[in-house]
Amino acid sequence: MSDSAMHMNRRRLLRGAVILGAGAVAGPLLISGAAQAYSWTRTLQQGSNGADVKELQIRVAGWAAASPSHTRVAIDGDFGPGTDGAVRRFQAAYGLAVDGQVGPNTQAKLNALESSDGSTLHFNWSEFTDRSTGTFSGGKLSTAEVKENVRRCMYKLEALRVKLGNKAITVNSGFRNIKHNAEIGGASDSMHMYGTAADLNVPGVSNKTVYQKAETCGFSGLETYTVDHQHVDSRADLGRAWWWENGTV
Repeated sequence: MSDSAMHMNRRRLLRGAVILGAGAVAGPLLISGAAQAYSWTRTLQQGSNGADVKELQIRVAGWAAASPSHTRVAIDGDFGPGTDGAVRRFQAAYGLAVDGQVGPNTQAKLNALESSDGSTLHFNWSEFTDRSTGTFSGGKLSTAEVKENVRRCMYKLEALRVKLGNKAITVNSGFRNIKHNAEIGGASDSMHMYGTAADLNVPGVSNKTVYQKAETCGFSGLETYTVDHQHVDSRADLGRAWWWENGTV
């Protein structure tokens, strides 16, 4: 929920405080160890595994599905069918040969979406830092873990941007530290405190359209599109249950 117009209501409480299934353990997204200027050393395809596959999965995670689906790309370093599908959708979107082979051309396009500081082409770290401190510290995870989660969110948003017709996306609220989140009345386990969430506006595009396109980007948390922004998050990557407030639209 954006930093303005915070109201104590059931919807806000539900957004962050989801229920874990029996035996589920909440934890941070895994750190890939490769923030920017990634050096691809081989062609990747189904059956490949390793740290480079994990980095690939981070970068194509926003292409998780062709239609609204509770589907996400597992960041596990194992190039299976889910990763293959995401790669093919990425290739189609960027006019590449759709063959599921992550060779020089696909790798070049993947690298073209990164910035030298580890952020992505259309999103800056400053858009996601805590609004009160300008940092990624003081949240539910370490600063490094939060920043990595933000990076992963950026790549999903790059995919969402393309699906919206390359419309510019404004990030109203990204990471919030625990103190700031409490001050504005945020949910006690808000995904913003982990760096996995963003509240968005897309000028000229309805929130409902943003919501619908986000349903294909691997976002496991979607707040209703009837408010003044569109909330997206990746709570399933933290072990939480999927929550799309308006269901599948």
